[in-house]
Amino acid sequence: MITLKTKKALLLKKFAKLFISLAAVVFITLVANPGLAAGHHYVQSTTPTIFFHGYNSGAHAEQYMVNGIKKAGVTKTVITAEVAADGKVTLQGHIPNGAVNPLVMVNFENSRNTDYAMQGQWVKNVVVKLQQSYHIKKMNIEAHSMGNMAVMYYLLANGQNKKLPQLQKQVAMAGTFDGAMGWNEPSNLTVNKKTGKPSAENDAFKKLLPLRHTYPQQVQVLNIYGDLGGGNDSQVSNSSCQTLRYLINSRTKSYREVKITGQDAKHELLHHNPYVNKLLIKFFWEK
Repeated sequence: MITLKTKKALLLKKFAKLFISLAAVVFITLVANPGLAAGHHYVQSTTPTIFFHGYNSGAHAEQYMVNGIKKAGVTKTVITAEVAADGKVTLQGHIPNGAVNPLVMVNFENSRNTDYAMQGQWVKNVVVKLQQSYHIKKMNIEAHSMGNMAVMYYLLANGQNKKLPQLQKQVAMAGTFDGAMGWNEPSNLTVNKKTGKPSAENDAFKKLLPLRHTYPQQVQVLNIYGDLGGGNDSQVSNSSCQTLRYLINSRTKSYREVKITGQDAKHELLHHNPYVNKLLIKFFWEK
């Protein structure tokens, strides 16, 4: 005869075995798919995030960021948008239906073009190609160095166009908004810390001034720049980066500046910086 005490002991033993089996399944799943452990921390969105590189660079400059984002479990989907010298866009790879947080690495074949209006058209070509191919209605953008000028000139011409996918979040990294050192940055450039207004404006910056009245108001902006100790990242002054505040003119949903210091704050290393990757992940996708 089985006593009540014996029945309880047998039940407990069964529950213990079941718990151990479930724990083993979970452990094996997480080992095989490390991103799943962190996945619940991130928004589950079909909105793509588009990466634009800077002058004399290419999609390879975006690879470290993209690899880190994938490893963190944010997404499994990455494609490349190849932009030919004539502006024609070819998509390499495929975004499956319902893909979570897809990434688009942009590669400009003519990466030495300094015609910002033309670069802005190239950005539009990428956006339109994604819209036609995947019917996207929203997008996020990250840009490094002069890639920010391409994005800004795109917004200058198309920021109020409701027929295009609407920008939600924008990361500007080492942006050459009022020029680059030793090239087209005004000498002894300073900015008003409260408004971002520069002490002098180069011609490219002046052409962007209409954005002060047209910048898309739904956008959240994160402005990241590096300081090696002298108020610059070796190629762009912090002042030039900070003039973005003036162009935005308090129109956006949010605006935040983050200064990066240390050896990895160098201009060409910002997008190879683990801390910057954490900032990107938190800003774009963390719940």
